[in-house]
Amino acid sequence: MFETQEEPLPAQPVAIAPARHAVFGSPIAHSKSPWIHARFGEQCGIPLTYQAIEAGPDAFPAALEAFAKAGGTGANVTLPLKTVAAKLARELGDAARRSGVVNTLTRLPGGGWRGDNTDGIGLVTDIAERQRIDIRGRRTLVLGAGGAVQGVIDALLEAGVSEVVLANRTPARADALADRIGDPARVHTRYWEALGDAGGFELIVNGTAAGHSGQPLQLPFSLAMSRTLAYDLNYGRAAVDFLAWARAAGCSYVFDGLGMLVEQAAEAFRIWHGVRPETDPVYQQLRASVPRP
Repeated sequence: MFETQEEPLPAQPVAIAPARHAVFGSPIAHSKSPWIHARFGEQCGIPLTYQAIEAGPDAFPAALEAFAKAGGTGANVTLPLKTVAAKLARELGDAARRSGVVNTLTRLPGGGWRGDNTDGIGLVTDIAERQRIDIRGRRTLVLGAGGAVQGVIDALLEAGVSEVVLANRTPARADALADRIGDPARVHTRYWEALGDAGGFELIVNGTAAGHSGQPLQLPFSLAMSRTLAYDLNYGRAAVDFLAWARAAGCSYVFDGLGMLVEQAAEAFRIWHGVRPETDPVYQQLRASVPRP
């Protein structure tokens, strides 16, 4: 009598729970981040969910804790929560520690969050790689001193701009940011009312919230030069007024922040999943739905 060996059953596929991500901010319903990260996940074959969660500064700590208890592993943070996020993080990456603001949170194995900032690398990558423009040696004016600006100054300096002049309607905030950066040879402040005497700049970055509030910037045309690159960290309607000024002032290059949005998201995706997605296809799709201001 012969014994027969049963053939082993085929291995059953193991269901992989999708990674759970979110973006926090106020207002947040307009955010493009859920769409962007969904495209990144599809491209890389990584299952994930990504939601937009409305939360102001007071509600954010509890909302983030609830997100973690529900299995959240990674979060993006936008206005007005970037400074609050930095204070909540148990660990900080280099860019977040230097800037004092966080736009990317990653759940740590032992609990708590690591905070990173990908805004600066997102800005420089968009200018240098997508637009193919070298900003080394450029005299730079940065308008504003809020969380968006705080996250990009170090990256601009590392990219080789020759000088950064900070101007904010509340001078004390610009002074505090300059002191935090700690590079008096290259970073200076100037009163908003005295910008007409500041001379010309080869790079002008708008990080104010004027486009969201409808408050006019009222910038002198003397700030622009024939080779000036004007870049608004905002995109869509919020960038319209500044970019209209830049064109009227004769700036050679005029960009909104949509490319930066995609690039900073790709860096956050890399932090969470260990792979950086291709950004050009996602940017082109998004650009088709968000016309250039």
